[in-house]
Amino acid sequence: MTTGGAPRAVAARRLSGPALAAALLAVLPAAGCGVPGNADASGTPSPSASTSSPEELCTRIVAHWSREVLDSTAYGDYQSMGLSNGQYEILRTVVDAARTAKKRQGADAADELIGREAAEGCADRYRSGGPTEGPWQ
Repeated sequence: MTTGGAPRAVAARRLSGPALAAALLAVLPAAGCGVPGNADASGTPSPSASTSSPEELCTRIVAHWSREVLDSTAYGDYQSMGLSNGQYEILRTVVDAARTAKKRQGADAADELIGREAAEGCADRYRSGGPTEGPWQ
């Protein structure tokens, strides 16, 4: 691909279209670009991609935003948080309970409550496999 010791990047600039695509495909696997099972430069296998259930994703995002808005007087826009309408309802319930817990028992109790209530709310929401009442539910 290169001549006279020219770096790959310089040689790649000279290629176009199908030749460039073929050159990139030849280099990417050798670079170990996130393909599960590939080894990094040290020979250590890279981790395989993992997936999370909708319930786990819901729990993480609701807990995250609950902690973010706990000390705020407003909740913010659910769409800008990446939440569905149903997840936003869980967040509001969690934050209301966490505010009460924080006043009575302190910040650590509120933080524990957020994790627990977000998990329970999301488990209830996704128990039957996911919402079916429309795209924002």
